[in-house]
Amino acid sequence: MIKRLVVIAITIFSSCSFAQQGTTSPYSFYGIGSLKFKGTVENRSMGGIGVYLDSIHVNLRNPASYVGKNVDAYPFDGESRPVKFTVAGTMSDVNLKSNSSEVKTNSSTFDYLALSVPLGKFGFGFGLLPYTSVGYKLEDINDDGDLTYRYTGEGGTNRVFAGFGYQINKNLGIGVDVNYNFGSVENSALALEYTPEGELVQYQTRENTRSDLSGLNLNIGLAYKAMVTDKLELSATATYAPQSELTSNNERSYSTVIFDQFSNSEIVRNTLEDNLESQGLEQTKVIIPSRMSFGAGIGRPKKWFVGAEYTYRNTSEFSNPIFNNQISSYENSSQFALGGFYIPNYDAFSGYFKRVVYRAGVNFANTGLVVKDESINEFGISFGLGLPIGERSLFSNANVGFEFGQRGTTNQNLIQENFINFNVSLSLNSRWFQKRKYN
Repeated sequence: MIKRLVVIAITIFSSCSFAQQGTTSPYSFYGIGSLKFKGTVENRSMGGIGVYLDSIHVNLRNPASYVGKNVDAYPFDGESRPVKFTVAGTMSDVNLKSNSSEVKTNSSTFDYLALSVPLGKFGFGFGLLPYTSVGYKLEDINDDGDLTYRYTGEGGTNRVFAGFGYQINKNLGIGVDVNYNFGSVENSALALEYTPEGELVQYQTRENTRSDLSGLNLNIGLAYKAMVTDKLELSATATYAPQSELTSNNERSYSTVIFDQFSNSEIVRNTLEDNLESQGLEQTKVIIPSRMSFGAGIGRPKKWFVGAEYTYRNTSEFSNPIFNNQISSYENSSQFALGGFYIPNYDAFSGYFKRVVYRAGVNFANTGLVVKDESINEFGISFGLGLPIGERSLFSNANVGFEFGQRGTTNQNLIQENFINFNVSLSLNSRWFQKRKYN
């Protein structure tokens, strides 16, 4: 089984890495890029909630899940609860709309690779996932239809995490993730000059900036589960990530370029490095705001569940000294998510679709970004399926999800994004520590 996991992981990771373009959002121009969703396809298909914890799925939103709640949960009867492995990728189609034009773009990205190992009352988890993503190309056109400015950016930050969970008692678990964030962001701004007759001058100026980012942060989680009636189970979760910092090692240069209007290409003639050390900007600190979330839900085990989650980020504290502009600022952000699932008959002997997990959800968010005094909000609705695969006793599954949403506004000549995301993942289980019944 492990060999199969490794082969599958390498195949999916290689495919996604080859086609990797984490975002095409113009809003990734700001800060250190667009914040990526931290959670599995199962979470995303339920509006993004991380309230539901079980013994057969990795939950990236709450480290208390690593213990594999519950210790004595059926179908594993207190022994050899499965080691859980998961990997995923996303393909996105985005329609970018302004007051004057409309364009369609697409991207594909690797989402996560994670492993969770429960050991008695303890549990461990580790993995890799994107944290932020930058990918934009913005152009300013004057009244004569000529290009005056071009802004491009690429890169982002990734996150390697290792976590620990502990089951305090039958109903309550606690956990903590230690995250190492790393990556780089590259931005360029090309300014074009014209003669009074409207002819492009021979040489143009381009500013180039690169920031290499790294730093640690924590995510602490609590999870509570208890039967409130003979058939209904209550779930409640809370997570908290304290404010942290990323170290940013910065470079800035200015290039003289020749711009070819026919091919839209840029030929660099010479480059001058900026002395950031004299400005105190060679190494800076990027503040990552604190975040907290609370969720609760109720359901019938192995049948249905519905839950809600509220997330708050102290985004107004975000700062990035190397990259400031006059049109954007940050306010505290929040998100509300509602979702759940339904399983017709999880252990049906016949009828494959009786064992399929049907998921749906919705979420509303204020991203915390303010551009030209307009708050950038986001809305999404999602659907998904959990398709059983492999040995019936291990409850492995392939997950597919669809997400339809909108981000931003056309007010103040800004850009509204209408997106469709297609998510796919494998959630695979294996028994590593099964006790022998006979010698």
